[in-house]
Amino acid sequence: MAATAEPLDTIWEVPDALWERIEPILLDDAPPKKTGRPRQPWRRMVNAIIFRLRSGCQWNKLPREFGSDRTAHRWFQRWCQNGVFERIWAAVASECEELGGVDWRWQAADGQMGKARFGGARSARTRPTGARLAPRRA
Repeated sequence: MAATAEPLDTIWEVPDALWERIEPILLDDAPPKKTGRPRQPWRRMVNAIIFRLRSGCQWNKLPREFGSDRTAHRWFQRWCQNGVFERIWAAVASECEELGGVDWRWQAADGQMGKARFGGARSARTRPTGARLAPRRA
């Protein structure tokens, strides 16, 4: 009889070892400036993004411990646009591959359905598509 493996803990915050790999990628995207307002701590922003993506909550429903939801969303948009998440994924995946922890024959995709903002479009009658299959009877 096979022993059952214990389930892994759900990651809600970036562990220290992972942060050491992520932070240089973030610094490469946006080096610190000498002037201007101080930035929100990036680790808190990354944790907010992880919480948002794992829980599916709306940005404006993030817990206060993550700071400003608008700031977290702005960083998320910037990092998506600049390909930062792809670079993080590539770095982590290559390290896992070196350790023999990646089986490239198996892949999975995940998705989420979300509600349409402001209720979406109103329902409308759709026009028939294509020809009728049978003639109408008189």
